[in-house]
Order: sequence, then C-alpha cells, then structure tokens
Amino acid sequence: MRDRVNDGKFGIGQLVHHRLFDYRGVIFDVDPVFQGSEEWYETVARSHPPKDQPWYHLLVHQGTHTTYVAERNLEADSDTAPIVHPALDQVFSAFEDGAYAPRRRGN
Repeated sequence: MRDRVNDGKFGIGQLVHHRLFDYRGVIFDVDPVFQGSEEWYETVARSHPPKDQPWYHLLVHQGTHTTYVAERNLEADSDTAPIVHPALDQVFSAFEDGAYAPRRRGN
C-alpha cells in the first residue's frame, strides 16, 4: 500500500528506516512541508533538512514515542516484519504485504 501525498516518496502505512539514527518505523501522517516551530527545527533538526519537502510522522519500532522526520533522512525499510508500538491498533487496522492499512475514521 502506498498513498502518495504531495509527491512524497513514502505513504501512510509504509515501513521506513531512519538513515542517520538507524531505527525503523511506520508512517502515520505526512506533511507536504515542515509544520513544526522554528525553535524545534533549530534545536532538534540539527542537520537542517529542507523545510520545503515532505516531513513524516512515525511510530517508532520498539518504542512508545513518535518522531517527525524529513524525507531526506528516510529510506524504505528492507525489513518487512511488522513493527512493535503500543499505538498501532489505534492508527492502523491491519498489516498485509509489508505495510499497514490505516483505520477508517468516522465522522
């Protein structure tokens, strides 16, 4: 499964690997451009990735937290095993063919 959002390389439900910090995760939301604060960017995004390209919200494998990552720091995950995160069932309905299916939200 791959939902393209504003020409981003990755879609919601896709497994990815962080190139710099060597962790796996699953994308649960995509921003077409950076949506954080300038303070956060200066403090946390020390490699100063482009703000005008997609940024991804991830559930981190074997963690309880989420991260916000620039597209240039991600690559498709070569490991197709499911991830472990306590929020998976709240965000996704199924894991099939190496990707997660988003839960449908009611009105």
